Amino acid sequence: MSKRISILFLFIILFSFCKKEEEEPKIPVLKLIDITPLSLVQYNEPVYITIGYSDLDGDIGYENPDEYALQIKDNRLANPDWYHVSPLAPIESNVAIEGDLTIKINSLFLLGNGSQELTSFTIKMVDRAGNWSEEITTPQVTIRDSI
Repeated sequence: MSKRISILFLFIILFSFCKKEEEEPKIPVLKLIDITPLSLVQYNEPVYITIGYSDLDGDIGYENPDEYALQIKDNRLANPDWYHVSPLAPIESNVAIEGDLTIKINSLFLLGNGSQELTSFTIKMVDRAGNWSEEITTPQVTIRDSI
């Protein structure tokens, strides 16, 4: 009888440690690949930022062009700009995805009275489930008044 109780007790202990783990949210992961140019004359040329992305369930991007997934903040300003990202995997699929995305930021300009300013960009992304990536920040870009 004591052997049965010991076995029963052992099973109770084993099952108490076998809790079902809660699934971590599958958040998008971003990494900076490139930003070019790092120095420019205001109004003359756009800035191109290339980011790498990965997402375990592939729910990045929206079909509706009025929905925005990418937030890029010029760190001289208080508010970010939002960008539409088309779905990067079929909407109904649940597949891991990864790739690169290049964003064009139209001509920058000086905000103050000086002949040059420095800025950087902070970037983050939200997926269709509402999960935000970690922020990434670019190196500084120099914006000049003239050549």
